[in-house]
Amino acid sequence: MNALLVYPRCPDVFWNLKHIMRFMSRKALLPPLGLLTVAAMLPDSWNLKVVDMAVTKLTDEDIGWADMVFISGMYVQGRSVREVIDRCKELGAVTVGGGPLFTVEAESFNDVDHLILGEAEITLEMFLADLAGDGPKHVYSSTEFANIKKTPPPRWDLIDVNNYVCMGVQYSRGCPFGCDFCEVTKLFGHRMRLKSASQLIAEFENLYKAGWIGSVFVVDDNFIGNKAVVKSEILPAMTEWMKQRDYPFYLNTQVSINIADDEELMSMMSQAGFEKVFIGIESTDDQSLQECSKVQNANRDMVGCVKKIQSFGLEVQGGFIVGFDSDKASVFEDMINFIQSSGILTAMVGLLAAPKGTELYNRLASENRLLETSFCEDDEYKVSFVTKMDAEDLETGYKHVLSTIYSPQLYYQRMMTMLKNYKLRKKKIRIRLIALEALCKSIWLIGICGKNRRYFWMPLLYAMFRRPQLLHVTIFASMCGFHYRKIFEELHAKN
Repeated sequence: MNALLVYPRCPDVFWNLKHIMRFMSRKALLPPLGLLTVAAMLPDSWNLKVVDMAVTKLTDEDIGWADMVFISGMYVQGRSVREVIDRCKELGAVTVGGGPLFTVEAESFNDVDHLILGEAEITLEMFLADLAGDGPKHVYSSTEFANIKKTPPPRWDLIDVNNYVCMGVQYSRGCPFGCDFCEVTKLFGHRMRLKSASQLIAEFENLYKAGWIGSVFVVDDNFIGNKAVVKSEILPAMTEWMKQRDYPFYLNTQVSINIADDEELMSMMSQAGFEKVFIGIESTDDQSLQECSKVQNANRDMVGCVKKIQSFGLEVQGGFIVGFDSDKASVFEDMINFIQSSGILTAMVGLLAAPKGTELYNRLASENRLLETSFCEDDEYKVSFVTKMDAEDLETGYKHVLSTIYSPQLYYQRMMTMLKNYKLRKKKIRIRLIALEALCKSIWLIGICGKNRRYFWMPLLYAMFRRPQLLHVTIFASMCGFHYRKIFEELHAKN
C-alpha cells in the first residue's frame, strides 16, 4: 500500500511566521506533528510519503503514486484542504480525511471517501481493521478519548527537520478550564490525559538523534493542566535530560495564567529549558472574562502576573480577543495600554469567533446571531456573528489595536520593557550557524536597509553589551516584529 500524507497550505497569518524565513535557511515554522504521528500508526509494510505544502508543492505524480491520500488540517487551512480533495478526485485517488477540521465540519466533506473523526488512536485503528477485512466504511467516529500513553512517537524520518524553524512534541491532551469560545475541551475533554515521563524523554531523544538542536514547542493546550504530575515527574525528567545533553533545545509551550501563583513551578520550568509560554489573556475587563467563563483570569493584577512570569525567565506571549458582548468603547485603548505596560511582544489579537460545537456557538445560535460564513473563512477583519458593539466600530477598533501595537516605535519600546524584566536562567547558550545567519541578515535587512532601522538598534545593543545571554531572544523578536508588520500591511491592503 502506498500512502501519501498531505498537509495543506496555510494562508499568510499571524502565527505561521512566513516572513522570518528570509532571515534563515528554513521553509516553514512547524512540521505537521499530527500527520507524522498518524504515520507511526500505519502498518509497517506500507510505503509512506509526507507532503507538507508549506515546504514543497503537491504534484500530480505524488497523487498518482498513492493508493490512498491522507489529508489533515485546521479551520484556517480550509481552502487548501478543499483544493487538495478536488485534485485527488480529478485524478481518481482514494481520499482519507481526519483531524480538527474534518471532525468539526464532517458534513462539509461528504465527498471524501473515508472520514476518520476524533482521535486517530481509536478511529484509525477501526479503519485499518476494516481495510484488512471486508472493506472500510465512509465514516469512523467515537465518543471515547484515547489513552495517549499508547500513542507512538512521530515519524521524523519522513521529513527533513532542517526545513523548519521549530519542532513539536506533545505531552498531554485536554484542559481543566471551560472558556466558552474554545473548542479544545470539545475535541479533547476536560480531563487531562498524560504521556509518561519516559515517553516524553524518548521523543526528545528521537529529535536529538534526528539532528535537531534549537526550538521545540511542547504543543499542549495547557502544559500545567495537571501541575502535580508536571512538578513531580515531567519537569525533573526533562531537566535531567537537558543537562545531560547540554541544553540542546529552547522550549516553549502554552499554559494558563495561574502559573503565576506557583513560583516553584516557574523556577522548575525555567531550569528545564523553557523560555516562552503562551497564555490566553483575552481581555483586561473582568466583565468580559466572566462572560466567556475565563474565570481563572478574573480578579487579578494581570500586568503584575505577566511581569512575575517574565522575572522567572519565561517570556510571555499573549492571546487577546475583542468582540465580547461586554466590551466597552474603551476596550481598544485599554488593550493597547496593557500590552505596552506588560512588555508582551507577541500579542495575538483577534476578533471573537465561535467555532462549531463550542458553548459560544450554541448560545449565539440560540439567539439567531450567527452570520453566514464559510468554515474556511480567513478574513481576519470581519465579524462572524451579530455583535453588541456596532460591527464597523468593532472592526475599526480592532485594526487600530493591530496597527498601533505593531508600529515599530511601540514594538521596540516593549521589547526593551521585556528585556529589562526578563531573567533568563544562567546556563550555556548554544550558538548555531542558523542564529549567526539570522543575526547578520536582520542587521542588514532591518538595521541597515529597513525604513524603521533607528528603532532596531537600541534593544540589540542593550542585549549585546548588557544582557548577552538574551541576544538570541532579541534577534528572534526583531524578526518576528518584521513578520507582524508585513502581515498587517498585507491585511490592510486587502481590506
